[in-house]
Amino acid sequence: MWTAIKKISKEKNLSSLLTNLVIAFFGLVSFMLLTRQLPKVQFGDWVLFITLATFVDLLRFGLTRTSTVRVLSGADKESFKRFLGSSYRINLLLLALITMVCWSVAGISFGLELDINKGYELFFIWYPILAAFNLGWNTASALFQAEQQFNRMLFVRLANIGLFVLFLVLNMWVLQWGLLEIVWVYLLVNLVSSLWCSIKRWDGLSYLKYADSATEKELIHFGKYSMGTLVGSSLLRSADTLIIGLSPVLGSAGIAMYAIPLKLTDVLGIPLRSFTMTAYPRMSKKSLSGDLDGVRKTFYAYSGAVTLLFIPVAIACFVFAEYLILFLGGAEYRDALPVLTLIFRIFTVYTLLLPVDRFTGVLLDSINRPKLNLYKVIFMTLSNIVIDVVAVFLLESLVAVAIGTVFFTLLGIFLGFYFLRKEIQIESRHILPEGIFFFKNLKTYIS
Repeated sequence: MWTAIKKISKEKNLSSLLTNLVIAFFGLVSFMLLTRQLPKVQFGDWVLFITLATFVDLLRFGLTRTSTVRVLSGADKESFKRFLGSSYRINLLLLALITMVCWSVAGISFGLELDINKGYELFFIWYPILAAFNLGWNTASALFQAEQQFNRMLFVRLANIGLFVLFLVLNMWVLQWGLLEIVWVYLLVNLVSSLWCSIKRWDGLSYLKYADSATEKELIHFGKYSMGTLVGSSLLRSADTLIIGLSPVLGSAGIAMYAIPLKLTDVLGIPLRSFTMTAYPRMSKKSLSGDLDGVRKTFYAYSGAVTLLFIPVAIACFVFAEYLILFLGGAEYRDALPVLTLIFRIFTVYTLLLPVDRFTGVLLDSINRPKLNLYKVIFMTLSNIVIDVVAVFLLESLVAVAIGTVFFTLLGIFLGFYFLRKEIQIESRHILPEGIFFFKNLKTYIS
């Protein structure tokens, strides 16, 4: 029995899924703890701070992570020193630039005594420190994904999110610290993971001497498109929160309410993130070797399998939406339950569309067409921003914001297939049959 468990733990898809499940579980617990120890407005400020931080993190690491994973997937053991060192040096330069911009904006806003949302204020002051403290473990994540070392990734992530959850439990029952102190602890736990990665020589810091301009240019050439794609993808998720935060009517309270069903939707996306992390290196390797038929088959199988997994889960979430909202948000959100339930049910429809949309983007990157993926995401992002502006400032409706997610996802699916049919003749009719084949022949995909 122990041998079987050990074998399962080494399987890449299951290991990736387990990693994301554990991280998402602790993320969900921390979310629930925060909703119960922060007032609604302060919780909205926290959500805005984290949303902005996540968005800029994608901007920073999007320039190098996707390209680093792609080249390391087919590189020899010596090359990773040069790629990791070059990637780390690029991220150091980006850190310096972002620090200058954030603290300049903070200084100007204080000097002119501008009245800005507290969440934006927290971001401009504290994000540069967070960016320095999470640099190590974020850079190491590219190596973990390329080498499919998901167990290692799990332990590194637990070093920060697990410690943060322990602090929140202590804070709820004993310390009872406020929002600012919670931000400080969040910074420190990120530093713990980065120091661990630096000591273990996973992050590229010890390989800075191997960095060179040619490698940096290679990473940036591919990364400039993948960064735009990741930034656009992040805007698809975060534009709702950022625009709601600018509303004088909805504001931080609106962010807090919208975050409840949005968090539940993020939980539904756990299998998707896990399968994309394993599918991308596999499709990239097949693409680099010229096996386009294998690339197509992998795309069909993964996108179909995740869609099939989502159907029963989405139905259950649709039916039990009210109970899930109260479980996550607590009694403070009972007065907004009808609206939040409707929003969550709209999100379950969006979740069913998400696998095919996401895998079309992953496939475009895998076949070295990141520019087309960028175009796809740009159109989706622009449509989402327009819908959000109308929903927030004209309709003043969180439900209308949620409906926009379904619209831009349908647009993404259409554009993804439009581009892929021209490149490698993808056909949507193969997705569900290959998804069924995935489950019938698991050994084919987990070997």
